[in-house]
Amino acid sequence: MEHRSLILLGLLMGQSQHGYQINEFIERNLSTVTDMKKPTAYATLDRLNQKGYIDIQLVQEGNRPTRKVYSINESGRTYFYQLLLDNLSSAESVNYQGDIGLMFIDFLPMDQAIPALKERLKKNKKRIDVFKETPAHGIRTGVNLAVKHKITMLEAEIVFLENTIQNFIHSD
Repeated sequence: MEHRSLILLGLLMGQSQHGYQINEFIERNLSTVTDMKKPTAYATLDRLNQKGYIDIQLVQEGNRPTRKVYSINESGRTYFYQLLLDNLSSAESVNYQGDIGLMFIDFLPMDQAIPALKERLKKNKKRIDVFKETPAHGIRTGVNLAVKHKITMLEAEIVFLENTIQNFIHSD
């Protein structure tokens, strides 16, 4: 749950924003690092407000409905830096859903397992191509680091799959 607070507070560090702006940015730019949906973002923003980390201002523009504009305050900045340091210094446990299939691969005949692994390999190669096409972020290098991390992890997965497929082919 803290990673969601970190994302939202981090977005507010740059500027005050209304919920729609925040959610659009998350969907468009952060889908590779979070699966946070709009209801979760709004609930987290409300929770951050209740805890005193962000302020909400109601803004009326023309005939538009009243919007909530979220701003980080001093308490929120302190909390953001705490979350950021905790996140950067953590060694997280990564659970790959694909490892479940690997655990039970012995139940499949190799003529079915190998094509399935080749399909997984193909999909991961497409994913890495998408990340490699991501334009470099000019202002903040952290975005570039996150993309590079994803590419590095996918490269490791690709090498693993290529070696595993070859081992299965040569063990027949």
